[in-house]
Amino acid sequence: MIRFPAEWEPQSAVLIAWPHETGDFIHLEEVETSYHFIAETISQYEKLFIVCRDQEHESRIRGLIESNDNIVFIHAKVNDIWVRDTVFLTVEEDGKPLLLNLRFNGWGEKYPHDDDNALNQKLLASPAFEGVRSLDIDFILEGGSVESDGRDTIMTTRQCLLNPNRNKELSKHEIARQLGLSFGAARVFWIDQPNLPGDDTDAHIDTLARFCSFDTIAYTASDDETNPQYDSLKNMENQLQALRTRGNKPYRLVPLPLPKALFDEDGRQLPANYSNFLIINQAVMVPVYDDPMDAVALERLAGCFPEHKIIPTPCRPLVHQYGSLHCMTMQFPAGVFK
Repeated sequence: MIRFPAEWEPQSAVLIAWPHETGDFIHLEEVETSYHFIAETISQYEKLFIVCRDQEHESRIRGLIESNDNIVFIHAKVNDIWVRDTVFLTVEEDGKPLLLNLRFNGWGEKYPHDDDNALNQKLLASPAFEGVRSLDIDFILEGGSVESDGRDTIMTTRQCLLNPNRNKELSKHEIARQLGLSFGAARVFWIDQPNLPGDDTDAHIDTLARFCSFDTIAYTASDDETNPQYDSLKNMENQLQALRTRGNKPYRLVPLPLPKALFDEDGRQLPANYSNFLIINQAVMVPVYDDPMDAVALERLAGCFPEHKIIPTPCRPLVHQYGSLHCMTMQFPAGVFK
């Protein structure tokens, strides 16, 4: 029996990849300020793996953060730091953790991805992953494109999983069958929703709608009729209202507002949103952008996670590389590491 654990279940570790000066970030020091906060916060609650290029890069990072026994460095090259989409997804097979190594093709061949697609093999070769069970799967899938309720339901978007730039030979039925075989999904919620401006992922679900429990979904919303995304987000809201739990009840839906639009130096809008939060042990880290809507999002997510500490997490520098908090992290459920 296969089960895809929900993010709010107990975790054994979180993994991030630290940006490097050879990467795409223009304002590396600002980005590293966010990374510093994120790394030190996660490592207060659980083990943190930091992927870095080499010993020199590791030494630089050690000079930026407060070291503790929960931080483990792993040397490997990456094309991008968005490990949500490149690192293993973990399932339970008959109650035992199994890491799934899915294929990654640069979000539909948009970007170089050889190092990213090889990252999981580098992780398996590191002492930290010794003895961990894994399985290679010949299927293109990014972690940010699927949400699990921890039971048997996966939520995703048609725009991503059915995009011919991923698994072009497979039909919707065949893709759903693969989700059943690999993740134990008996139900797939196919949300029809275009990507947010600045999102290069073809509408990853983790920028749009997130399971907070088996019967609660937080989702990106807009009450501003002048917002260009207003109509499409209302359409998504209607789709979410039509969904039903296994008990045939409507989901409790919690709207998360959009912050004021942010733009890069070239005038391109950035994908700032609050749905890209990260659940860790006993806490929920919520991206904030120095915006009045930060407080609204924090309050509403506090209502979704009454047993967790809600931690505002500075992510304005991150969205300049077209991702946010959830995109740059990958959690591993309890039991994966000794």
